[in-house]
Amino acid sequence: MEEEGSKNAKTFFSHLSASGEARMVRVSEKPEQKRTAVAEGFITLSQKTLELLKARAIPKGDVLTLAKVASIMAAKKTAELIPLAHPIGLSFADTTFEIEEKGIRVVSTAESVAKTGVEMEALVMVAIAILTLYDMCKAVDQSMVIGPIKLLEKKKA
Repeated sequence: MEEEGSKNAKTFFSHLSASGEARMVRVSEKPEQKRTAVAEGFITLSQKTLELLKARAIPKGDVLTLAKVASIMAAKKTAELIPLAHPIGLSFADTTFEIEEKGIRVVSTAESVAKTGVEMEALVMVAIAILTLYDMCKAVDQSMVIGPIKLLEKKKA
């Protein structure tokens, strides 16, 4: 069995074995800790679409509520979407939306008590919230632009 954590050239990347094969990182020896991650993304929308959103008049319905629910559902499925991500139990997941002059800023927070972090969950939450916004608004706005999406914070206590 290869030495876990060895740092020769072939195993420098934690998701590669010494022979270069993909693998899930072993976290069994790590302590469980409270872990939090915050990610954000932006979607640029036309002024018309922003006004329709503010008036809750998008033809497909309550866009922001649906995007919030989609983001939380996505957080729970992150390990199914990202091949080498560990499945973890979330203790908190939430997404907020800030309507700005040129679009919507999406901020997602994920928390768990686990042996590995929740940054992928927070990033997936933002991505799915934005894709849901896009899907719900595409009938009235073909000029939407997605991005950037980034990790703002990750911490463990």
